[in-house]
Amino acid sequence: MMLTKPFSEACEENKAPILAVLAPLLQDCRAVLEIGSGTGQHAVHFAAAMPHLVWHTSDVAAHHAGIQMWLDEAGLPNTRVPLALDVVRDAWPALAVDAVYSANTVHIMGWSEVEAFFAGVGTLLPSGGLLVLYGPFNYEGQYTSASNARFDQWLKQRDPRSGIRDFADLNRLAEQAGMQFQHDYTMPVNNRTLVWRRG
Repeated sequence: MMLTKPFSEACEENKAPILAVLAPLLQDCRAVLEIGSGTGQHAVHFAAAMPHLVWHTSDVAAHHAGIQMWLDEAGLPNTRVPLALDVVRDAWPALAVDAVYSANTVHIMGWSEVEAFFAGVGTLLPSGGLLVLYGPFNYEGQYTSASNARFDQWLKQRDPRSGIRDFADLNRLAEQAGMQFQHDYTMPVNNRTLVWRRG
């Protein structure tokens, strides 16, 4: 069976606004680990726009072939082959990175996986390292839009362990992992970009 290169419409639509936030944040960074690279679209777009960065991709093994197709087609010198990273089951890679980026992941994970995600990032990042997290988030238990409320309902019907996470809960995990909250950027389509810095 011939594998076709995966494509996400959402990735295509949000890559430019995310890059506008990422570029100034990562201008002094040398290497980034992307957790949950998905199709690989973000990796090649961001790596092409920020050639000073080494962009490490990662995801569960099932997505590796698709990510590699995007990497191979782009042929960029600063992208790296996808690492196997299930935040609960896999050993975290011993990488020298000064930022971790992840998009649309914590609402798909179960809560135990979200806890493992923050703990792992806290261990991986050096002092001053950044965690940049993109997606929909709740504030004080409230949805920011009717569409996010519908999306959350759909997520929970598909997997009861998943769902849009509350900022306060995530910030508590970040603080436990030695990270301090820095920025909350408003993004298109009721999404946000949250930034923490390792102390």
